[in-house]
Amino acid sequence: MNEAQDTAAPTAAAADSTSKANSLIESVSRAFLGKEDVVRQAVAALISGGHVLIEDVPGLGKTLMAKAIAKSVSADFKRVQFTADLLPSDITGVTVYAQDTHEFTFRHGPIFTNILLGDEINRATPRTQSSLLEAMEEKCVTVDGVAYRLEEPFFVLATQNPVELEGTYPLPFAQMDRFMVRLSIGYLDRDGEIRVLRDQQTQNPLDHVEPVMNCDDLRGVHKAVREVAIEESLCGYLVDIIRATRAAESLEYGASPRGSLDMQRFSQAVALLAGRDYVLPDDIKEAARAVLPHRLITKKGTRSVSVSAHSVIDHIVDSVDVPI
Repeated sequence: MNEAQDTAAPTAAAADSTSKANSLIESVSRAFLGKEDVVRQAVAALISGGHVLIEDVPGLGKTLMAKAIAKSVSADFKRVQFTADLLPSDITGVTVYAQDTHEFTFRHGPIFTNILLGDEINRATPRTQSSLLEAMEEKCVTVDGVAYRLEEPFFVLATQNPVELEGTYPLPFAQMDRFMVRLSIGYLDRDGEIRVLRDQQTQNPLDHVEPVMNCDDLRGVHKAVREVAIEESLCGYLVDIIRATRAAESLEYGASPRGSLDMQRFSQAVALLAGRDYVLPDDIKEAARAVLPHRLITKKGTRSVSVSAHSVIDHIVDSVDVPI
């Protein structure tokens, strides 16, 4: 990193985007207490145009966090409870015949929103799960041969529980790769749980949340993230980490090129949240630990975000030379 870039101040637009993004973290954290690190990663994915999968036991506030994000952004929010009998058309919408006009019209499904919460996504069949694939990647939905564009921003926050796996359908690798990050919330510490009890004794946690930006603001932050500078040497460093996952002896498959793109965008978002308009090696290291674990397939043939998967990433990040 050259000295000129080290000392250069962010542009006014970048500084404004940083302020808005950090205000979003603060707003969500007022409702979702004690887990600012989780909120920060979810917001980093949101402002970089990615999607989030949260895997944890019931009752930890996954839905609350999604609602708090939607309310903070003043965006349209819809929730879909995934079940075994849910059909793709229940998500994307359906073409219906209107007898009064004798014409077919398209009735939009809940996927036509800004923030979509897919609750317990692994309880739906693979056919229904795949209805999200095109929307998450291409930002459009095709029904009866007609493509319908989704309005930007479009953010999917899906959840799944690691317990009660009977009758569930594990997400296919192709769909796992569509999520920028997979998060685990975890339990609060003792003081944090007491704070939640006191805070929610007489009021709804969402009462603390006020809109801090609208969809136009979020689109502006998206643009600011994409404009965060990343030097050629750091692009090479990022690719070296990705390639190391493909060569690791303990892995059957490493990260895909989509993983490279997600790492780049996430590292740019991390830099923006830190008030910089350029990426540092530490931003890429943080991105690797957030973006890559759920994309790995071990030699035994199972996807994992266990300690071993994170250990592989830690080892790779520590072993790949940082550009000078």
